[in-house]
Amino acid sequence: MSPILASILLGLAAGFANVLGGAIIVQAQWERRFLRYFVAMGAGFMLGTALLEMVPESFRLAPRMAGLFILLGYFIVHFFEHTISAHFHFGEEIHADEFGHAHKGYSVLLGLMIHTFFDGIAIASGFLVSNLLGWLIFIAVFLHKVPEGFTVSSVMLASGRSRRAAWSASVLLALATLAGVFAMLAWQRSIDFGLPLSAGVTIYVAATDLVPEVNREPGVKMALLVFLGVGMVFGLLRWFHAP
Repeated sequence: MSPILASILLGLAAGFANVLGGAIIVQAQWERRFLRYFVAMGAGFMLGTALLEMVPESFRLAPRMAGLFILLGYFIVHFFEHTISAHFHFGEEIHADEFGHAHKGYSVLLGLMIHTFFDGIAIASGFLVSNLLGWLIFIAVFLHKVPEGFTVSSVMLASGRSRRAAWSASVLLALATLAGVFAMLAWQRSIDFGLPLSAGVTIYVAATDLVPEVNREPGVKMALLVFLGVGMVFGLLRWFHAP
């Protein structure tokens, strides 16, 4: 399968996970505690993928500028989360006092769309470098896609929007993911900074957004799931690089 086709198909799969997360809220009969497990495992897998593969590949592609672009990617998300986006958790948002105004719901939607746009850039960047990196990034992205869709839909409901609007918000996240994929494929020559930018975003989402959600849960189970996520990256790397 060509890198372009793989990027598009897996971008669609990642976007579908956003829509599935929105459906969990809209249908209201899914078992929601499993989302916490996705968050924990996704945090570990994302950190492992970013630090063990995305960062080294970034320095291989752009030895002198990779560090700057990684830092820039990290602070792009930091900037938007602290300017246009209200505070949110990767879980069900039910606090009407925090999201009681429609504009706060839309600010969270915009912030998450920035996340998902870079998810698409990361998937396409990975496949443009190698199939291994592309699949690792896809898995890392996929594991937090359902909680993203879940979060944006619950925020929209908490801010007074209808169930249809809540589900539509998760669809917009999916479209933003695809937009990131197509943007990276359209400017393939920009891979030298596309990959490190998405590496910085991945580190931010994992370490600043997801890990604090894991730390809110008592007990050792969630921590073990983070370690399992990292262990999955090690296992896949050993399997792919086995002689």
